[in-house]
Amino acid sequence: MTVRTVATQPIAGQKPGTSGLRKKTRVFMQPGYLENFVQAIFAATGGARGKTLVLGGDGRYFNAAAAQTILKMAAANGAARVIVGQGGLLSTPAASHLIRLNRTDGGIILSASHNPGGAGGDFGIKFNMANGGPAPEAVTEAMYAASTTITEYLISDAPDVDLGRIGRTSLDAMAVDVVDPVTDYAALMASLFDLDAIRALFAGGFRMRFDAMNAITGPYAREILERRLGAAPGTVVNAIPLPDFGGLHPDPNPTWAKALMDEMFAPDAPDFGAASDGDGDRNMVVGRGIYVSPSDSLAVLAANAQLAPAYKGGLKGVARSMPTSAAVDRVAQALGIAAYETPTGWKFFGNLLDAGRVTLCGEESFGTGSDHVREKDGLWAVLLWLNILAVRGGAVAGIMAQHWARFGRNYYSRHDFEAI
Repeated sequence: MTVRTVATQPIAGQKPGTSGLRKKTRVFMQPGYLENFVQAIFAATGGARGKTLVLGGDGRYFNAAAAQTILKMAAANGAARVIVGQGGLLSTPAASHLIRLNRTDGGIILSASHNPGGAGGDFGIKFNMANGGPAPEAVTEAMYAASTTITEYLISDAPDVDLGRIGRTSLDAMAVDVVDPVTDYAALMASLFDLDAIRALFAGGFRMRFDAMNAITGPYAREILERRLGAAPGTVVNAIPLPDFGGLHPDPNPTWAKALMDEMFAPDAPDFGAASDGDGDRNMVVGRGIYVSPSDSLAVLAANAQLAPAYKGGLKGVARSMPTSAAVDRVAQALGIAAYETPTGWKFFGNLLDAGRVTLCGEESFGTGSDHVREKDGLWAVLLWLNILAVRGGAVAGIMAQHWARFGRNYYSRHDFEAI
């Protein structure tokens, strides 16, 4: 096929924030808008020639079309191979894992995270580096600089790739490997947690509700929780990723996950509840009759991580963002490990993780993760909670009461102001 060189000019406002470039979906759908920024990504990261990249997104409106455009631009810019999730779908933590597992040169993730979807909602794109983590500020500044001087972009006129069929195909000279979005991520989770203990927990009558909010975590949660761990069918609700998230706002907090909160505070509540966001990197944890704040959740996970096989040797250290409460600092002091405070933005945990100084990190905006990937990971946090409950026994309320009795309790308040 033919590589087209398309003349263009800079489009104002293509400056990435802490998690890539996010705009209204209709802005991204304007002629040349996505193409300009993708070309700027390639320019800022040393070009695409000869490189292997990962590509996928949360399935929101425009995800499929954007994936096809990016594939054609990667081919035109000389990329050797792109690993893409089936249907163009990948959760953000799964994309980070694929980058690391396959030792690729980076990846492009399509998501506006917890922002609403649909034609009238939001869209986003970001680049993750070869370590699997978000591009640091120097790279995002280079992207912005390239977007202000761009004069042309390259794109193939090849037909669309069939992203519904798993396997290898080609786009011009570039190999395209369509992979199951869940398989490798599920294998990673199996290597981290005591799945037998969690299976026994469910087999003993433990009940759970997981609200995937019609976002990307649904297929992952169904496969792992219901099929592999034996949670009752229907444990995962709103499990099918939809372009508009079924009209839901995919932000796992007590306001937008109200149905889950109502269920968990009802007389016949399940033992454990959780929710995840648009791209699968955030989580909310709720026990029967008790809400666990993100800061407290991070502290409890740090205090009990050794109960999971991956962390039985203890933690190297912990890190939290500046607005996050110091609850985890108390745990770190008691355990005799380092605690670090970073600016807001997951990218700022990357250096600490890569240097081996921390094992767990988190932020008060419902993000928690560890050194298994370089992104926060909603389902990972839920599985670690389940591992802890399976080993310790008891209820979430009891674990929280014991935690506060041992370490003390930190109080803080978060206020969200929508659409300003």
